Amino acid sequence: MGIAAERIERLEALARDAVDEGHEDRAREYVRLARRIAERNRLTLPRTFRRFTCDACDAYLRPGRNARVRLQDGHVVVRCDCGEIARYPYE
Repeated sequence: MGIAAERIERLEALARDAVDEGHEDRAREYVRLARRIAERNRLTLPRTFRRFTCDACDAYLRPGRNARVRLQDGHVVVRCDCGEIARYPYE
C-alpha cells in the first residue's frame, strides 16, 4: 500500500469523525481532498468510501443523519439530503 492509499484511508476516517461531531463542511473538504489524491495517483477509491460519499455535493453520508437508505427491487437506494440518488445492486 502506497502513501497515497494510506492518506486516502486516513482522510476517510477523518471525514467520518467530522460528520459524527457535526462538522459537515470539514468532512466535505476531506472527501474532496481524498478524491483529488486518487485522481492524481490514478487510484480507485475504496468501495466503502465510494458508497458513503455523495457524487454531487461531496458529503460524507451517514445513514439516518444526512442520508436515507432503502431497499428496492434488488437495489440499495441511497438518497443524500441534496437530492442525489445512488443505486447499488445486491443479491
